[in-house]
Amino acid sequence: MSLPLIPLWRTILRRNFTRPEELISFLNLSEEQQKLLDFSPNFVLNLPRRLAEKIEKGSLIDPLFLQFVPLKSEQMIHPEYTQDPVMDANFVLEEKLLQKYSGRALIISTSACAMHCRYCFRKNFNYQTHDKTFAKELETIQNDPTLEEIILSGGDPLSLSNETLKALLKNLANIAHVRRIRFHTRFPMGIPERIDSEFLALLKESPKQIWFVIHANHPREFDADVWHALKSVQLLGIPVLNQSVLLRGVNDNPETLLSLCQELIDHGITPYYLHQLDQVQGAKHFAVPQSIGHALTASLMANLPGYAVPKFVQEIPGKRSKTIL
Repeated sequence: MSLPLIPLWRTILRRNFTRPEELISFLNLSEEQQKLLDFSPNFVLNLPRRLAEKIEKGSLIDPLFLQFVPLKSEQMIHPEYTQDPVMDANFVLEEKLLQKYSGRALIISTSACAMHCRYCFRKNFNYQTHDKTFAKELETIQNDPTLEEIILSGGDPLSLSNETLKALLKNLANIAHVRRIRFHTRFPMGIPERIDSEFLALLKESPKQIWFVIHANHPREFDADVWHALKSVQLLGIPVLNQSVLLRGVNDNPETLLSLCQELIDHGITPYYLHQLDQVQGAKHFAVPQSIGHALTASLMANLPGYAVPKFVQEIPGKRSKTIL
């Protein structure tokens, strides 16, 4: 009996940097620079090689390095920062189903991601991974006719196999009152090979309207392969949007944000949200004052058409929508 073929994207995923020691050699970091790294972080290193190859060698201030490599600054405790800054735990309907806003709910489809962003607001979430059928979650959705849109998040839903996604999409398609399915993913930024022909076929076959939301903070996260993968989604008639987080040292200047938004709209992708940082413990060094966010948004408005300017928002627990700042 022949063994099943391992998808290319899974083979590439296994090449991720997961040990700081390996990354030190790859990035040519000096002994002095190494002293600033956290070699045993609570939230482990997980960095695709595609992104690592874009990091400037010997630099601790490269905007991609800062997003993905654990530093000792994460160990600093700040009283206004918490384990669950958006209070996900207060909105759990089922183990893997959250509802914060009217008309839509979010499936925590997996704990796995293609990469670990150091500012992740859900890195401390109590993920339940024993059940891959989503039976309870689907039953709750089925029994609530007000739920018209289901968001697949995590973790990252593209971490699931095509087989698992096929079953989930099929079950959602059988719920009449669900009109839209939205993917929230960062996978294409590090492993665009994940958007393979089988996955595209799943999207094409769905009778529901699919929306595809990616997460990129800096224009250097893109390359020809990433754009090609996203274009293959767009060619199915699926809108692609991008959300970013305002991060100190990464994109807190007008030139970077302008370049990011221009790159997005030049490839038909809508800049959706620019998030004020969620105050998760260990991310204080990424914080940018709101006043700078306002100034940056004003600069974008002065230089771009309206559709190219993301909404500057913050998630405030208990509010009925994202709060526009």
